[in-house]
Amino acid sequence: MKPDSINILYVDDEMNNLISFKAVFRIKYNVYTAISGEEAIKVLRETPIAVIITDQRMPQMTGVEFLETILGEFPDPVRILLTGYADMNAVVDAVNKGKIFHYLTKPWNEEELDMTITKAYELFKRNVDEKKLKDDLSISNEQLEFLLRQKLLS
Repeated sequence: MKPDSINILYVDDEMNNLISFKAVFRIKYNVYTAISGEEAIKVLRETPIAVIITDQRMPQMTGVEFLETILGEFPDPVRILLTGYADMNAVVDAVNKGKIFHYLTKPWNEEELDMTITKAYELFKRNVDEKKLKDDLSISNEQLEFLLRQKLLS
């Protein structure tokens, strides 16, 4: 494992695509793969993931359905949808229901996908940093209120 690397989950019902993705990106990223939405949920429960890339057309659960399903439990990972079909309804659903960051067509272009992953991770990192700043500010405010109450009581 590369400790400073980005954890990516790639979900696709075609084993050849999973193998190909891992072969291309495993040097640069920590790549986790899942052959179904159900398997992907197991991975998410075991591993902190920054970027999720999912195929749209899968038998039990589409990519949009998967992304919509995990939104409540896993709101932080940035989502990318891949599809081999020019299905505008899927794209609209993905944006509206699955809260995707980006949409790419299959077969994916290695350079374009890599740039998209980089941008997605930058957004993920910015969101995590923002969340930490808000938490720190909230703690500081609570401490300040406590000190103010102590001052008023004495």
